[in-house]
Amino acid sequence: MTDDEPVGIRAAGGVVWRPGAGGVEICLVHRPRYDDWSLPKGRLDAGEHPLRAAVREVAEETDVRAVPQVRLPTVRYRSEGRPKTVDHWSMRAAASGGFQPGTEVDDVRWFGVDEAVRRISYPRDAEVIAAFAALPPVTNTVLLLRHAHAGRRGTWTGPDTGRPLDAQGWAQARALAELVAVVRPVRLLAASARRCVQTLDPAAALLDLPIEVTGDLDEPKPGQQPDECALAAAACLTALAAAGDPVAVCSQGKVMPGLLERLTGRTDDFTTPKGGGWLLAFANDHLLAADRL
Repeated sequence: MTDDEPVGIRAAGGVVWRPGAGGVEICLVHRPRYDDWSLPKGRLDAGEHPLRAAVREVAEETDVRAVPQVRLPTVRYRSEGRPKTVDHWSMRAAASGGFQPGTEVDDVRWFGVDEAVRRISYPRDAEVIAAFAALPPVTNTVLLLRHAHAGRRGTWTGPDTGRPLDAQGWAQARALAELVAVVRPVRLLAASARRCVQTLDPAAALLDLPIEVTGDLDEPKPGQQPDECALAAAACLTALAAAGDPVAVCSQGKVMPGLLERLTGRTDDFTTPKGGGWLLAFANDHLLAADRL
């Protein structure tokens, strides 16, 4: 974008799916203003994370509560004379209410994949559906977080495991709570360090879930090999994924790169900032996709 080009529009949405009698069905919305069929999507609120916006917009347009799974292609085009970017995720329909037609969306329908491609009004949306259709079936998602900001290790005089979040970290933790909620976890797990547990505290209060503490997500202790910790953490996440229920976990910066290398089989840069994380999609105990948040 050049300096004199208008500020771009950010939007998010996705391919919302459910099992049907004849296979997977996809949700499309009809917009009377354009008389088109499109994927549900909408603009981000100020400061809103695209993943949260995608889930919120799907709920607002379709009255479907959906669980995000895998990032799909981002599309870019011009709208109202401005560049527009739309991020997409595949989303499993978890619950739905009674859709009421409105001025923005007046019809919501479920189609098989092939029929959805025929019905969709824009080739760019058809490409997103095709990317979804090419995915293996996703059986579970894990939200992997690094603990929020906790000051500097060198300025804390007590045991490092007791180092707490600072003011910046608590602000990050409160913001993360809404992001944790979109994956609809049934369990919250944290490494034993105090800052990891505290990072999940706002999410635990929001979701009314306990925080389970496990040493399998801890950093190496003196004399312990990093590979040993990464292997234990990878085994922990694999077991959680295979159990079939979405979970959110909080670990530490010295564990996560090795953990992700083992899960992905790649040696990419998996460095994760404090308060950052990954959305991991699994097929049983096999990692399909790792989406950096």
